Amino acid sequence: MLRRTFIAAAIAAGLLASGAAQAQTYRAEYRLSTTLGPAFPWGQAGERWIELVREKTHGRINIKLYAGNSLVGGEQTREFTAIRQGVIDMSIGSTINWSPQIKELNLFSLPFLMPDYKAMDALTQGEVGKDLFAVLEKKGDVIPLAWGENGFREMSNSKRAITSPADMKGMKFRVVGSPLYNETFSALGANPTQMSWADAQPALASGAVDGQENPLSVFVAAKLTNVGQKHLTLWHYVADPLIFVVNKQVWNSWTPADREAVRQAALQAGRENIEKARKGIAGSDNAVLKQIEASGVTVTHLTPAQRDAFVLATRPVYQKWAKTIGADLVKKAEAAIAKR
Repeated sequence: MLRRTFIAAAIAAGLLASGAAQAQTYRAEYRLSTTLGPAFPWGQAGERWIELVREKTHGRINIKLYAGNSLVGGEQTREFTAIRQGVIDMSIGSTINWSPQIKELNLFSLPFLMPDYKAMDALTQGEVGKDLFAVLEKKGDVIPLAWGENGFREMSNSKRAITSPADMKGMKFRVVGSPLYNETFSALGANPTQMSWADAQPALASGAVDGQENPLSVFVAAKLTNVGQKHLTLWHYVADPLIFVVNKQVWNSWTPADREAVRQAALQAGRENIEKARKGIAGSDNAVLKQIEASGVTVTHLTPAQRDAFVLATRPVYQKWAKTIGADLVKKAEAAIAKR
C-alpha cells in the first residue's frame, strides 16, 4: 500500500514538473514566416502546417503566419538571418531567398540544371536533399524538416514573345536579390533589376520593368496579366524548392514528442504543397496554361534547339557558380539527375 502511494506521488510530481517546464519554455504563440500569402500554394502550405501542428500537439504549439516577409520589412533575402537571430521562429523558405547566406542552396538556381520535375525530385528527395539539410543544420542554426515547392520559374514580359536570347536584349527584368540571377539575365543580354516581390508588381504596372520570372502558380494568383504581362515563355530554367525549418533554440525548447509531431506535420504539409504547386501544370492536364492562354497571354513553348541557345548563353555562369556552390555537390546533383 505504501509502495503504491509512493509511486503515485512520484508520477504526480513528475507530471507537475513537466507542466512547469512547459509553462516556462512553451510560448503562447510562435512566428512562421513565408514570402507569399494564402492566395498562393506557398502561403497555403504555411496555413496547413499551422493547422497540423495544432492538431498533432493538441494545442500545445500555436503558430501565427506572417506572410510577405513582414517580420523583415518585406526584404525576403534577410529572412534566413532573422531565423538565425530568433526574430523568426519558423519558416517555409525559398532556396533562392536563403542562398545569399547558404551558398549551397544556389544549386537549384544553376541555369538549366533541372529539365523537369523528376530531376527536381531526384535532388530534393535523394541524397543531395539530405546533404543540403545537413548543411543547413550545421551552418544555419536551424532544423530543416521537409521539402515543399514553389515550382519551376518561367519568364513573362510586356513587350514580345521570346524565343532566343536576342529577344531579351536590353529588356528590364525584375529578379530576386541574388547575384546569380543578375549574372544569368545579364548573360542573356537583358537588364536585370533586383527588387522584392512587394515592389515588383507596381514596377510592372508602371512599366519601370518589362518582365519577371516566377512559377506559373504565382503568375496566375498574382494576376500578372493585369500588369501588362502578355507574353509567357516556358523555359524551366531554374526551380524553387521550399524548405520547412524551425529555429534550433525553439526546437530544443520542445519535448521530443512535440518535435516529432512538428516534423510529421511539416512532412505532410510539404507533400500536400508539392501536389498543389504542380496541379494543372505537371503531366497532361495543363489546366493552368489553358487558363493563362484564355486570359489573352501568348504562351511560347521552346523547341529543344531554342532552349539549347539559352543553355549555351548561360553556360559560363553555370560553370562559375558550380565552383562557388561546391564542385562535388554539383557533380553529385548532375549524376542524380542523369539517373532519374
